[in-house]
Amino acid sequence: MTERLPALRLLLADDEPVRRAALAALLALEEGLTVVAEADSAPAALALAAHRRPDVAVLALRSPGLDGSPLPACPTVIMTTHDRPGDLRRALRAGAGAFLPRSVSAADLAHAVRTVHGGRRYIHPDTLAPDTTVLTAEELDVLDLTAAGAPVPLPAEAARRHLTSATTKLGAAHPSAALRRAHRHGWI
Repeated sequence: MTERLPALRLLLADDEPVRRAALAALLALEEGLTVVAEADSAPAALALAAHRRPDVAVLALRSPGLDGSPLPACPTVIMTTHDRPGDLRRALRAGAGAFLPRSVSAADLAHAVRTVHGGRRYIHPDTLAPDTTVLTAEELDVLDLTAAGAPVPLPAEAARRHLTSATTKLGAAHPSAALRRAHRHGWI
């Protein structure tokens, strides 16, 4: 006798209608998964999540969580076509529980959904691009927050020190050039 998987209600968000419909159809074939709401944008996903209260949100949008926008208030899976190291870091900082490429199988996606619903994190190995930056995590965070125009949660002296160090390590003449170089390499 096999153990039945718990029934999970999903919010699915994808900005491409055909892909969203295909993904919904594939997820419906997985035992215990039901798509209860579909959205075509981050604001629509947030509104639907507040109204429908899904168990897990699956976001296959271009930037939610990666651009500093909020994620739904439920475990969230982010699917992406990007594999830049900064994207993974930003998604996790935003609160995503899973991060995987859009090219995964329905079974892998279902596994990620069940994993985040169980309170664990899931990062698909194909999204772990080599991070060849010479910058420390603190320097990357300060550059990332500075680029986003967000306040840096460090004392001004420490933030200035990390920004100066990153600028020097990247061989940039000034912080804005360091930001451009780090962005071009996909580190932020």
